[in-house]
Amino acid sequence: MEKEELCNSIKKLDTMIRFVGLINNKGHLVAGGMNEGKKTLEDTKKDEMLYMELALRVRMRQEFDSELGPVRFAMSYRDKVVVMSFPVDKEILLVSAERDINFSKLAFDALKIIEQYLK
Repeated sequence: MEKEELCNSIKKLDTMIRFVGLINNKGHLVAGGMNEGKKTLEDTKKDEMLYMELALRVRMRQEFDSELGPVRFAMSYRDKVVVMSFPVDKEILLVSAERDINFSKLAFDALKIIEQYLK
């Protein structure tokens, strides 16, 4: 499975998904993007800042892997969207969705697809 195929497989999980993208460890989008028909809530410069902050946060969380085990996903429940991040090898899968999505189901369905991708 290729990177774009991974992003597209996650996008297909629910129509409430707004964005799926793979972010590298430097905070650059390397695959994916907005779902068709959805409009971004922030400008491109803020997207770049969000990606860099996410890459840093994921690296910082890894400091606790030996004590707590590796992070499978992290989630932010915001006023306008739900944002989830999933470590995928050296990259991060970023997913944003409408607040009303069943985020528990989405997270574990996404993990199944990611596991297939990593095989």
